[in-house]
Amino acid sequence: MLYYIDMSKILVIDDDSAINELIKVNLELDGHKVIQAFDGTTGFALCKQELPSLVVLDVMMPEVDGFTVAQRVRKNPETSEIPILMLTALSQLDDKVNGFNIGVDDYLVKPFEMEELKVRVRALLKRAKQIPVSASTREILTLGEITLLPETYSVKIGEKQAKLTPIEFDIFNLLFQNYGNMVSSAQILKDIWGYSPDDDIETIRVHIRHLRTKLDKISNGKKYIETIYGGGYKLNIE
Repeated sequence: MLYYIDMSKILVIDDDSAINELIKVNLELDGHKVIQAFDGTTGFALCKQELPSLVVLDVMMPEVDGFTVAQRVRKNPETSEIPILMLTALSQLDDKVNGFNIGVDDYLVKPFEMEELKVRVRALLKRAKQIPVSASTREILTLGEITLLPETYSVKIGEKQAKLTPIEFDIFNLLFQNYGNMVSSAQILKDIWGYSPDDDIETIRVHIRHLRTKLDKISNGKKYIETIYGGGYKLNIE
């Protein structure tokens, strides 16, 4: 099924006025309404007030940085489900891990091409508009002792249950639906994020690591996600 994106309201929070304005112009050319904030405090206030479809958020800002803003967005019930695309000049893995732990949906390292930004924005907006078929029909998916609960983005193993982030759930569901077969990192990027950059495999590794940590807490020591080195990942329930 194809999902067409109507004009969306996007909040851009970046203290660099030149970059903020450049993002605004390019997103408006794509048909979106853009709201601008140039500091974290104003940005979070506008997020609560405007309830945008997406937040484009810079990390390195004075006083209130992007990580703090993302935490506030996720903790506020009215804004907790808004997708966040984080922009940063920092490329270290620890920064990605920090962002993903907070609940950031995607991560783009400066400097970046505007076309790549627009592709990621479209992908996040598309994902936000999609409701899993199984969630809408209240279907419960079971394979062996694993049960997926789409309505709550949860996985149940035996009698124990773990809450996943939407991205973690989508990745696990993709492995679940392809049980017995390897799913490549490129395929995960394409199916979950909607794009396939050659240099973003580390994003998958971070999410797989988080997913495994949550599964380990309810799996009684059993490892369900197998790494196929140089290839991708496979669900293993044997």
